[in-house]
Amino acid sequence: MVAAISVDATAARPMVKPIIKFLKEPTSQAWVEQAIANMNTILLDHAQCERKAAGTAIQMMSRYPSSDRLVRELTEIAQEELSHYEQVNQWLDRRGVPLQPVTPPPYGAGLKKCVRKNEPDRMLDLLLVSALIEARSHERLGLLGQHCPDPQLAKFYRSLMASEARHYGSYWVLATTYFDLDLVNERLVEIAERESEILRVLHPEPRVHS
Repeated sequence: MVAAISVDATAARPMVKPIIKFLKEPTSQAWVEQAIANMNTILLDHAQCERKAAGTAIQMMSRYPSSDRLVRELTEIAQEELSHYEQVNQWLDRRGVPLQPVTPPPYGAGLKKCVRKNEPDRMLDLLLVSALIEARSHERLGLLGQHCPDPQLAKFYRSLMASEARHYGSYWVLATTYFDLDLVNERLVEIAERESEILRVLHPEPRVHS
């Protein structure tokens, strides 16, 4: 499922592309400039993000094993995320960059604080946080595909966009499968506002979600 794209003409920050559905604010031009100037670091962080995304899907499958549709959907997502992890690692090899961990930005920890502890609220929040992360990844990989000065690397990033869109659509569909639509929409707005708030101050270290 690929969600629609809408334009927010009132956004105060520089708008580098239309806002992706679910996201409250677009990525700033400052992030684009920071990322393009530090592509090797972005690639290292991107590899880490793909590995973590696969891990998140696997953890949710383990937490909710009786939710048949969730298990099927997230099995596919986990496999695709691991495939992307390998592809990013190949790009690191081509550029002579050793694979190594990078410190995470505040983004993931900030969103984790939105997840309520008791079920079924926890399940809903995990699905929506994952949807928002994938939506932001879709937006930012598209920006890298648009602005990266290396034509082949830019093409690679553009090739990932459809998968990221499908992933955030899948998490959204799962949320609406197991929860009332009005409840999902209400909670999504709350978490999406927090997601944009976390990104309003550019993290000093270049990251995919900085």
